[in-house]
Amino acid sequence: MMGAVSEIINDTLRLYSWSLSIADKRVEKWPMMQSPLPTLAISTLYLLIVWLGPRWMKNREPFQLRFLLIGYNFGMVILNFFIFKELFLGAKAAGYSYICQTVDYSDDVNEVRVASALWWYYISKGVEYFDTVFFILRKKLNQISFLHVYHHCTMFTLWWIGIKWVAGGQSFFGAHMNALIHVVMYLYYGLAACGPHLLKYLWWKRYLTILQLVQFHVTIGHTALSLYIDCPFPKWMHWALIVYAITFIALFANFYYRTYKEPKGHAKTGKSVTNGKAAMNGAVPNGITSKPDNKVGIENGRKKRKGKAKRE
Repeated sequence: MMGAVSEIINDTLRLYSWSLSIADKRVEKWPMMQSPLPTLAISTLYLLIVWLGPRWMKNREPFQLRFLLIGYNFGMVILNFFIFKELFLGAKAAGYSYICQTVDYSDDVNEVRVASALWWYYISKGVEYFDTVFFILRKKLNQISFLHVYHHCTMFTLWWIGIKWVAGGQSFFGAHMNALIHVVMYLYYGLAACGPHLLKYLWWKRYLTILQLVQFHVTIGHTALSLYIDCPFPKWMHWALIVYAITFIALFANFYYRTYKEPKGHAKTGKSVTNGKAAMNGAVPNGITSKPDNKVGIENGRKKRKGKAKRE
């Protein structure tokens, strides 16, 4: 038994050593890229925060983070726009094809520019862990759904693999499309964090989810086309991307239906339906504030006094 376990461990180590021999040499000295351990440690810490954070906040008052949220969301707008700009301009300067583009591991200035932008894209997924931290501190625990945690944790972890082995080529397509969508998305949440006086201008929340669903379908179509024409890009990356996108389509479509299409009578189950992306930090779900209705409060007070008078 021990011999079999030892053999499996040795085979795994040999496979990992071989995979490092074909990794992108340009990025091996970049921050976070020498080993997967820092990324795995941060993702593990994130899951621990998701588990322990609500317990820590249970008997505490929620934090009011309005100005921090405004700065964070607009900061993410700037970061994602920078990533989109660098990927778009770098790919254009390098003569990238939107149909099929292999990875050029040379030190060409434009190729390094694309690789660097993809590295920043990977880093941005780690920064997005703060979305969940802010939810916990504000005790918006109903917004920390399975889709929210799944999306954040897998994106940061899996993109380490993307940067390590394929920091260029076809990888630019989905990243620069997603970065642009995140510009729009964090702009929405930044504006929502400014206060309820802007809610009447934020009627387009549902279209963010539609935009994300379109993105996943385009990703699958683009990847399937690459496989069909036998584009010289790692096939394992293509198939992994298709499977990954399908999981998002299923989860986001379920969220969209439950939020916008399901009859209101069925939707009122006592739980808020959200994925953490369609309702994020600073946003007020469906334009509803958490302030009590003063008229209802006054009416309830009158009924209580009336009932008391009758008993007397």
